[in-house]
Amino acid sequence: MRYPAISEVRAYWEALRDGRAAPYRSEVDPRGIERSLEHAFVLERIAPQAARFRLAGMHLADLMGMEVRGMPFSTFFTPAARAEIGIILENVFSGPRTAELTIAAESGLGKPALQGRIVLLPLRSDLGDVSRALGCLVTEGPIGRTPRRFEVCESLAAPIAATVPDPGRPAAALPGFPPARGFAEPALPFTGPRKPPARGRAQLRLVARDE
Repeated sequence: MRYPAISEVRAYWEALRDGRAAPYRSEVDPRGIERSLEHAFVLERIAPQAARFRLAGMHLADLMGMEVRGMPFSTFFTPAARAEIGIILENVFSGPRTAELTIAAESGLGKPALQGRIVLLPLRSDLGDVSRALGCLVTEGPIGRTPRRFEVCESLAAPIAATVPDPGRPAAALPGFPPARGFAEPALPFTGPRKPPARGRAQLRLVARDE
């Protein structure tokens, strides 16, 4: 396979959704895509046709020459390609749909030919709305001088065949993986109101020192 990292991420997502339209972001466990983590990322929808990086692997940082967490997804594309990227993102989140893009970087001094592929796979937030996406970006060729920005050579958005209704809560962990919240922060248990300190013994002691 030409892009094994993309194949691994897509296969993991398909197994995770288990017939639903989209799995939950909190179900994504990095151990399930361990061999592809440097190419993987998670997007958060912030407005119509716009999304930003919540998490991103080292390959994306290498392409941009800096940490990309918090940056818009459109940063990786030329100004001429950004309108198309907005439409692709809207298809992913509103469909929901999967999207696969063939990309090529601008070339120039210190920037050799660089091509690659991106896959975008929708995820639900903990509230149930499709406002996250699991992605993978793989390139072929030397990176050269950064930042590298890409044109979209070809894109394909595909509808998702959901065979079971969404249960409204995350599904069980995949076989071979213990229950985990993956990228999500664990919930803190409520232990009730804190009891006041017992009287009869000071909790703090003031010590005065004469210089």
